[in-house]
Amino acid sequence: MPRNEKATGDANSPDSLVFREVNEEHWPDLDRLFESRGGPKNCWCMLWRSNSEERRAKDKSVLKAALRDRVFRGTSIGILAYMNDQPVAWCSVAPKETYRRLGEPVDPPGGTWSIACFYVTNSLRHTGMTARLITAAIETAQRHGAATVEAYPVDPDSPSYRFMGLVETFADAGFTEVARIGTRRHVMRLTLPNSSATTRQPKVSARRNVIAAAPMRLTSSPSVVTDKGTAPRSR
Repeated sequence: MPRNEKATGDANSPDSLVFREVNEEHWPDLDRLFESRGGPKNCWCMLWRSNSEERRAKDKSVLKAALRDRVFRGTSIGILAYMNDQPVAWCSVAPKETYRRLGEPVDPPGGTWSIACFYVTNSLRHTGMTARLITAAIETAQRHGAATVEAYPVDPDSPSYRFMGLVETFADAGFTEVARIGTRRHVMRLTLPNSSATTRQPKVSARRNVIAAAPMRLTSSPSVVTDKGTAPRSR
């Protein structure tokens, strides 16, 4: 299996997952997921990436082109989850410096990667997909040499920014709160191995790049749930 892929579950099971970093080869899969019904095609996950010119653009195709340009220039932007070879979920995880300002202005030494967004298709919400995306995102950042992974989740009753995840989900993954941004977002960090902090790490099997995870429970519920949240609706 290529170094930028991670598998979970039985390969022959309908609920098996493969996680792949988005690059030129996998851009068409991201395009298809984002353009699908309910996908984040209104923002193209550029909220925290866009420069001033891109933010002023009225045409959403400008945001799509900007994200594609980053991918084709070799910039890390995130990972896709695949089920039966179909893209079903997205997590924005990338070097913190590739985003606009997120979290604390002073980062711990060694390089920080940020988890800034999730999108999960309706049929896989309420299945623990966000937790599995977090685990795969941590492994991706670690493989690229990051010392710290940072996230900006909200409380369950937050009316906005729920696409950035929930505090409880990150706490369960071993993240600890270090600051607040405004009234809603928490800054949470996980220090990766070979650093001085002692935090709980995701379980990684003996097979290289294979992250252990429990099977998922599937649901067809169309409601907006905690795997993605309620604002903005399309994310």
